[in-house]
Amino acid sequence: MSDPQASGQPERFEVRVTADSHFAWLRTRLAVERTMMAYMRTAVSLIAFGFTIFQFIDRVQDASGRDVRYPQASWYLALAMILCGIGAAVASLVEYRRLIHYMWSGGYAAIAGVHGERRTSSLYAITGVLILIGIFAFFAVLLSVE
Repeated sequence: MSDPQASGQPERFEVRVTADSHFAWLRTRLAVERTMMAYMRTAVSLIAFGFTIFQFIDRVQDASGRDVRYPQASWYLALAMILCGIGAAVASLVEYRRLIHYMWSGGYAAIAGVHGERRTSSLYAITGVLILIGIFAFFAVLLSVE
């Protein structure tokens, strides 16, 4: 993304540094954080349900001792759900980073009220750990085929 002021173009919106605009910026920042956390809940649910479904159906098939028509179906479903969870986490991280970068760009940085110091959110670390857990769950299911 290019900076509109550096290229001589006018900014898209007029930015006025007032208390109202500062609190609006804070509300928007918190809305972005809430959206990111909603993505994280979805990603955790997909990863956990995928792993749980595989474990549950695998144990039920072993306990019943009967032949199942599609014995690998739970394995495919689990892998697909875990991959969707990892994908949701990665997509949310990319979108979050893009929105935060936009909110700190141009005239909006003045509205933030903090000059020269950008505080990073713990959501980066949490998302990274969640992605690693998802990758671990994916390989745990992938390598469990007998």
